[in-house]
Amino acid sequence: MDILISEDLQAPAIERLEKQYSVVRGPGLWKDAEGLKTALREARVVLVRNQTQVTAGLMEAAPRLLAVGRAGVGLDNIDVAAASRLGITVVAPLNANATSVAELTFGLILALARKIPQADRSTKAGQWDRKGCTGIEVAGKTLAICGFGRIGALVGKLGRAFGMKLVGFDPFLRPDSAVVRESSARLCSRLEEALGVGDFVSVHLPLTGDTRKLFDKGKFAAFKAGAFFVNTSRGAVVDEPALVEALQSGRLAGAGLDVRELEPPAVSVLESMPNVVLTPHIGAFTTEAQERTFEAVAGDVDRLLSGQPALHFVNFDRPKR
Repeated sequence: MDILISEDLQAPAIERLEKQYSVVRGPGLWKDAEGLKTALREARVVLVRNQTQVTAGLMEAAPRLLAVGRAGVGLDNIDVAAASRLGITVVAPLNANATSVAELTFGLILALARKIPQADRSTKAGQWDRKGCTGIEVAGKTLAICGFGRIGALVGKLGRAFGMKLVGFDPFLRPDSAVVRESSARLCSRLEEALGVGDFVSVHLPLTGDTRKLFDKGKFAAFKAGAFFVNTSRGAVVDEPALVEALQSGRLAGAGLDVRELEPPAVSVLESMPNVVLTPHIGAFTTEAQERTFEAVAGDVDRLLSGQPALHFVNFDRPKR
């Protein structure tokens, strides 16, 4: 076996790999830890999205494994340190879906500001409730961006185009860094400082030990009263009960969530709240982003299996085993 696909990945780029290499599809393998470990023993490459947990133990049990291909951006389901220790290349097109996620983020901001989902539901129900659908303008409001990387910077550009003021928080950036200067954002030294001035708070953080449940009861207490919260990064950076409490108390005016701690999530009070907009982790699901993602991953898999260096590598461009 050359390539094992452990999730339901469909794309012309994957079909081209199937014509060149021995490919085994197991769209449900991500749910079967032992079955996945058995199948992976013979594979040279494993292709995943975000459901397969590529652990150290899994890779240690795969002596022929040369590379892990991630069809997406987040790496929280892949033990990159273990892969590096074992000499396994990890490839992921980290820029492929930035535009799509940024556009969805701003779509959620506008949906919250103008009460678009409520207006849609009431109008389809035969009502014409213009007063009840009174929203606010985003122009002149402050957009606080938590995580000023590729996606955060693009969200900032969209916010600036709509006439918003920008503040940011990113512990890995300096106030004089190019991305901050180009956005004309004010970089805050503390997260709470950004939260306290943002009319809209948008989260673009990776899921790490430091960011897991970062937005807890204390952080929501630091928000400006009546702010809106948008998360298109990872659901587990939010303590959902604390978010619900902040919404119910009126501390937050609303929330837009594309991601949840468990996906798909169990039904909770969030689904019944009129000031909450929920989408099923579709940030990267545009035709353009999916094409870029799969072309990049499949291209790197082809290069690695034919002895060439990868272009979109996370650790190193060639396997070291």
